[in-house]
Amino acid sequence: MTVKELLLRVPGALKEGVRAPDAVVQFDTEEPVHYVVSGGVASAREGVAERADVTVRVRGEDLLRMIEGRLNPMTALMTGRLKVKGDVGLAQRLIRAIDKDKLLGQA
Repeated sequence: MTVKELLLRVPGALKEGVRAPDAVVQFDTEEPVHYVVSGGVASAREGVAERADVTVRVRGEDLLRMIEGRLNPMTALMTGRLKVKGDVGLAQRLIRAIDKDKLLGQA
């Protein structure tokens, strides 16, 4: 499975009962994907958003390692392998809303 395919699955892997904040989140990987979250419902879209509240820039292989728990996001951030532009707190809240087991189990 490619990183793009995995990113496109995120809306289906949101935790039950957790309301994600309204936002536009851009994942800047080799094949960009962005999410539009509105009213607690997220939709994934291919490509670059016109305007994002937060942009996460990371190589696909590093993103997969983070999702699988093989790369600590803080380590990736401190070493420049992960860059976040915009509302970092928003990015953290959205990441906490994802059920990683459900996301990876959909593969």
